[in-house]
Amino acid sequence: MKKFFAWGNDLHSGRTSIPFVGRTKLWLTIAGALVIASMIVPLVGGFNFGIAFTGGSEFHVANTSETDESVGTEAITAVVPGAEPNVVPTSDTALRITTNQLSDAEMQEVREALVSAYGVDNEDVTSTFVGPTWGQDVTEKMLRALVIFVAIAMVVMALYFRTWKMSLAAIVGLFVVMIVTMGIYATLGFEVTPEAMIGFLTVLSFALYDTVVVFDKIRENTEDFESNRRMKFSELVNLGINQTTVRSINTSVISVLPIGAILFIGVALLGAGTLTDISLSLFVGTIVAALSTLFVASPFYAWLRSREEAVREQEELVEETRERLGLPDRAPVLFEDLDEARSERAATAGS
Repeated sequence: MKKFFAWGNDLHSGRTSIPFVGRTKLWLTIAGALVIASMIVPLVGGFNFGIAFTGGSEFHVANTSETDESVGTEAITAVVPGAEPNVVPTSDTALRITTNQLSDAEMQEVREALVSAYGVDNEDVTSTFVGPTWGQDVTEKMLRALVIFVAIAMVVMALYFRTWKMSLAAIVGLFVVMIVTMGIYATLGFEVTPEAMIGFLTVLSFALYDTVVVFDKIRENTEDFESNRRMKFSELVNLGINQTTVRSINTSVISVLPIGAILFIGVALLGAGTLTDISLSLFVGTIVAALSTLFVASPFYAWLRSREEAVREQEELVEETRERLGLPDRAPVLFEDLDEARSERAATAGS
């Protein structure tokens, strides 16, 4: 732990530096590859949408001492061969079963088969029907909420930081979080449910918060950068990211640990359900969001600013200052480096 704190102090002072900006092309190339792959996977295999999006029939079995999934699957396929049942335990004494859309007669047959298979009373097996229209309505509302969130976030970021480039970089980071998280869900076959989407939208808020914290430090470091002859603009940005790295790690760990605990409890003790759907999307998205802020949004902002005339001139002046003082062109140059170089230069001039 002491080493971690010492490492954090070195990152904050600039003695140790992670090249977030120095390897911008590498990080953005990796992010671009992940985004492309995350867009291809759903096109090939599709998403595992829950019944709320696809429509179908749903059954709940309660007060059963048997939660073996195969028992329910065999019972349903025996009476309705094309039902394609998905049996998921939701606790030690309950199950949730989804199937294709069934007729009223077929739903009654399935209910009776489940009562017999699991040895429960008639009232312990309940059924509901979700139509495709309702699922389509849920999808439209989700997309509308996503568009509104991104639009408001972009405007607020632009007003807060008073620059559209920070706003654009933050939104690019959000899109990476969205697409990569969806790619992970498609690749691993996680079920996409309304509860998972709620967790997903919550992750976007976390990603935006984490980005604002890092960008706030970057803005503080780069204020009046034109007069800075100690560090280049890109180095000031990189220093700001490094100074908030430990904070981002701590925030992410503090967020992920309880979410992981909830996810473990949901899967191992309570079974899959609303709790698991939300915690799974939060768990995956929080990790992706933290990485996106450090390796995508922040380096991308530095790249956007690197084309400005003022930034290029400032970096050239810093290089000239280092060359005049005999300092290596590295990042960061500490204050003591400048003091030592100036002292040696003054001593040489005096002799």
